[in-house]
Amino acid sequence: MTVQELPGAAAYRPTPPPAWKPLTDPAPLLPDPEPYRVLGTDAAAEADPQLLLRLYAELVRGRRYNAQATALTKQGRLAVYPSSTGQEACEIAAALVLEERDWLFPSYRDTLAAVARGLDPVDALTLLRGDRHTGYDPREHRIAPLCTPLATQLPHAVGLAHAARLKGDDVVALAMVGDGGTSEGDFHEALNFAAVWRAPVVFLVQNNGFAISVPLAKQTAAPSLAHKAVGYGMPGRLVDGNDAAAMHQVLSEAVARARSGGGPTLVEAVTYRMDAHTNADDATRYRGNSEVEAWRAHDPVQLLERELTGRGLLGDEGIAEAREAAERMAAQLRDRMNADPVLDPMDLFAHVYAEQTTQLREQAARLRVELDAEHDQNGTDDRGAGR
Repeated sequence: MTVQELPGAAAYRPTPPPAWKPLTDPAPLLPDPEPYRVLGTDAAAEADPQLLLRLYAELVRGRRYNAQATALTKQGRLAVYPSSTGQEACEIAAALVLEERDWLFPSYRDTLAAVARGLDPVDALTLLRGDRHTGYDPREHRIAPLCTPLATQLPHAVGLAHAARLKGDDVVALAMVGDGGTSEGDFHEALNFAAVWRAPVVFLVQNNGFAISVPLAKQTAAPSLAHKAVGYGMPGRLVDGNDAAAMHQVLSEAVARARSGGGPTLVEAVTYRMDAHTNADDATRYRGNSEVEAWRAHDPVQLLERELTGRGLLGDEGIAEAREAAERMAAQLRDRMNADPVLDPMDLFAHVYAEQTTQLREQAARLRVELDAEHDQNGTDDRGAGR
């Protein structure tokens, strides 16, 4: 049956729709055509010298932290380590722009951001060591657990930020994710909820070129990942992820916007993963040395060092001081990680339920009997130390 054959079709006339206007003007939401930069431009002269020096010290420490953690995997002290070498500017800036009351939602590659925020370096590596615990109290440090499932921390960040605003708390959540995470449904759901609720959240995408071995071109046909923000009604910012000053400025502006009620921002940091995906990955199978070497010329530590030395703000003494402080940190990390952790088998029952079930209490009692019997027989406790 055609439309003309429908009853009353002769009297039917389609009504023109009213004039349509977009809910939001998309123009202000669009990112810049090129990644925003500060170092090496006229804008660098306006940057706070003390801030630049602090960023430099943290970058040097971060580079050494990555190298030491990678070495620990080769020594069998870490089960796995996803290095952020080459991405230190993103990590450090994300930590420094937050106030103490704010929350950081890191991915598994963002241990450096957690350390820069004040977390004990050993605690930041506990999960990667193979311990079932996070290694730290998220509420105490305002750092969510390092998230291994891709992008699942993003809806959590939105929920926390939205709840904080409903309670009247002046809190901003900064959620970090890699370019691979933008292909997950959690990423899109989080951005949509955040924009609709105008939640005080900043989404930082570290676009390091590869989701393990999958290049960005095989994940999206968008002009940039920052352009995805427009579809959800939030601004997208495109920034040079190896420019520590630019990263700090853009993230600071996004945090200030969120805190003032302006809603979320999506920041894409264009950077590069210099090391393999993890110590279990062979990056030579999917990228060439020429590509890696090209990015070494845009190293975040060297970029900032050249800016500071060129302006007379940093000399040989300052460089040596930053490196020595980094070496002291690495030595302490190495010594502490080489000590076997003290484990208590009774912890198996401590974090299952808020209140132990009858079955768990029975199992715990049986284990305690076995441990006491072993102690009586060997004169040692369950950890092998004499009592």
